[in-house]
Amino acid sequence: MGNQKEKFILDACCGGKHFWFDKNHKHTVYMDKRRVEKGAIPEQPNWECNPDIIGDYRDTSFDDGEFKLIVWDIPHKLKKDKGLITKKYGHLGENWKEDTAKGFEELWRILDDYGVLIFKYADLDVSVTEMLSLFPEEPLFGTKTKKGVNNTYWFCFMKVQKGKQ
Repeated sequence: MGNQKEKFILDACCGGKHFWFDKNHKHTVYMDKRRVEKGAIPEQPNWECNPDIIGDYRDTSFDDGEFKLIVWDIPHKLKKDKGLITKKYGHLGENWKEDTAKGFEELWRILDDYGVLIFKYADLDVSVTEMLSLFPEEPLFGTKTKKGVNNTYWFCFMKVQKGKQ
């Protein structure tokens, strides 16, 4: 156990690390495809995107099975606009279906056996049913219905070896 890797959690699309209680958790690698300095968004001058590494969740340099826990909070919008949500989270783009399916496949590759993938998603432009249909695995549990005005959904996947379900 003493030589177990110190960083075994990945935030694959960390953005501003909004849901983290400890935004510099010692066992976590924070990754995003961009770096945004404080003050870049006038509406929220203290917001920043400051990942440990710049990387793309569709094609990482991590080893197979490297992480025990991966959290994946993809952009919520399809097209780039000037709104606050797009400034903070980015946008998915026109190839979003292929990119999202490839992202799941890549994150599943770097997830250890019996590891957990938490997928956070807001259905601003794409329905949850359509989004989940891109994934070859079914979540164990998560948000099943929308209540009120909250558009945020959370889903938990576990990588169980085939034949062990």
